[in-house]
Amino acid sequence: MQDQAIKNEKLKQSVLRNFITEQGSIVHLPSQLKKRLIVLEHLANQLDARKKYSEKEINAFIKPLNEDFATIRRELFIHKFVNRENDIYEVNESKEWRDWKTLG
Repeated sequence: MQDQAIKNEKLKQSVLRNFITEQGSIVHLPSQLKKRLIVLEHLANQLDARKKYSEKEINAFIKPLNEDFATIRRELFIHKFVNRENDIYEVNESKEWRDWKTLG
């Protein structure tokens, strides 16, 4: 079990190194789902879980990180990192997030 945790952490660090610049920008979303979820998890962890965000605020958070903010916003929603109701976004509890560690 501990070996798997070490492997997961190494993979996570490698993915973040390859897809997130030192300035925090997203080079591009990975096409492989597992890696994509790692990048999305990284973004979701930067959002304030206690705050409700308008779509404009979510866009303002993502836009400096990558110009394709609409795709990233949609991916955050699809993979349950955020919930949207009446154009208001809230960060879901991490236990609801699609977990990249469960993918092969």
